[in-house]
Amino acid sequence: MSAGNGFLSTEQLMTLTAYDADGEKIGSIGQVYRDDATGRPEWVTVKTGLFGMKESFVPLSGARSDGEALHVPHSKDVVKDAPRVDADQHLDADEEHRLYQHYGLAAGNGNGNRNGNGNGNGKGHRTAVDAPGIATGTYVDDRGEGRGKDELIRSEERLRVGTANEEVGRARLKKVVVTENVTTTVPVSHEEVRVVREPIREGEKVRGNIGEAEREVTLHAERAVTRKETVPVERVRLETDKVTEQQEVSDTVRKEKIRYEDGKQSRRDEGRGGPRS
Repeated sequence: MSAGNGFLSTEQLMTLTAYDADGEKIGSIGQVYRDDATGRPEWVTVKTGLFGMKESFVPLSGARSDGEALHVPHSKDVVKDAPRVDADQHLDADEEHRLYQHYGLAAGNGNGNRNGNGNGNGKGHRTAVDAPGIATGTYVDDRGEGRGKDELIRSEERLRVGTANEEVGRARLKKVVVTENVTTTVPVSHEEVRVVREPIREGEKVRGNIGEAEREVTLHAERAVTRKETVPVERVRLETDKVTEQQEVSDTVRKEKIRYEDGKQSRRDEGRGGPRS
């Protein structure tokens, strides 16, 4: 498949999201499979299903890219219903043949695992490239013949680190009722009696009378009273802040070392770029 005038590289394909012939999103690219003989990408896996847990194989034949999306000439349902093939490190000829039949395509010639009439012959492999820049192995057929018959493939484990979200605790708001004493001051008044004497002015028409008499005055006083009312005073809620910190992780990985003997002395290849006989 191409973008512009050139072919897309593995690194470019890994960043794309696949869309079907109607423009509906299918899923992001999971792995890229390329021919071990030519090195050209020919298949990709697209993450489909619930939460993208399934990977469906999609051929790159007829696909196009605008630099951000990979547009394949198949519907989303056809991709999701593709034959289930484990997305491991190789796609053999029989598996690829079943996928070609599902998509209604004929296998190409001269691709490293097809014979002259386009049928699978069970010899070759497609190799998965699960990260940009990792080279694929040498093309080897199922009979142990081919270009790698006098070679050894050295492999090594690589530590891939990710993150997993897990529950580490809970926080809750709880409202309780407490009682406290409140003291305040309020002014109160009351009435007191005092005796007021006024002389009778000359000329006032006041009738005098000798005898016992009694008068009464009602006294009033204020007293402090209380009442209670409930009023809202504050909103309280819980919020979470995401804090990122650096955490160091370590694990053990295995790798192969190739030892060779030249009949005179033994040497050990310490990996790529080691001594050669």
